Amino acid sequence: MKQALAKMVDGRGRFLVSGQEYEKAKTVIFGAPMDYTVSFRAGTRFGPAAIRDASEGLEEYSIYQDKSLEEIDFFDAGDLILPFGNVTKALEQIGKAAAIVLGDGKIPLVLGGEHLISLPLIQEAHRVYPDLRVVHLDAHTDLREDYLGEQLSHATVMRRVMDFLGEGRLYHLGIRSGPAEDFRLGREKNHLVLERVLEPLRALLPELAGAPVYFTVDIDVVDPAFAPGTGTPEAGGISSREIIEVMGILQQLNIVGFDLVEVAPVYDPSGCTALLAAKIVREALLAITK
Repeated sequence: MKQALAKMVDGRGRFLVSGQEYEKAKTVIFGAPMDYTVSFRAGTRFGPAAIRDASEGLEEYSIYQDKSLEEIDFFDAGDLILPFGNVTKALEQIGKAAAIVLGDGKIPLVLGGEHLISLPLIQEAHRVYPDLRVVHLDAHTDLREDYLGEQLSHATVMRRVMDFLGEGRLYHLGIRSGPAEDFRLGREKNHLVLERVLEPLRALLPELAGAPVYFTVDIDVVDPAFAPGTGTPEAGGISSREIIEVMGILQQLNIVGFDLVEVAPVYDPSGCTALLAAKIVREALLAITK
């Protein structure tokens, strides 16, 4: 199905030492440069390119996992060509790309873009893995029924996931912002942990063992002191060191899909947010590519 995916992407950009052969790859990267529903500061459409550019400043070798990207098979397809401003069609394209990758028995690792891009990715993973669990790292609940009258928004993405995932299969970690009713819903129907990520995730390992897991990371789960380049920064988050440690834990899970969203490089002239995001991607690749 390489040809079908190739028709949907720009083919430009390459994450560090990405291989050239889709067929051999166990994990496939593609970008979803969409920021059509952002509610505060736009610019996440430039996230995928910034992450790839920043990856050039990294080593292939990880001291945390004692492993190098040169030891694994992964492929970077480039960014999807999305219809600008058309939310529904853009989500359809993202879902179609994920279906191709999943259908070929590979793991999609997707660079955002706003958090709404996770919806079609999780939907397609759920079609393949009906027993799917979703681990959601974020500063925000993202559980609103609608935002400014719109049901499809980066502020509603996890509520839309609840529509089909099933009760008790969504785990929110690192949350520190949202309306009161979102917190009530998260506690009643899902698993919701305030502010902390690392230790709660470790505690969940026995519960998640063996289950297919989709892992979605909003960069704003990290404190803006470490990652200011995002559309809705929220003080009080975890450190860059902690998010890197979290990626190592993925080795112990059956990860079937992963995304990193909400990097908005225009708000970080230093480039440290994109550099952190690239390091997160490197660690995720090493952890999930068996």
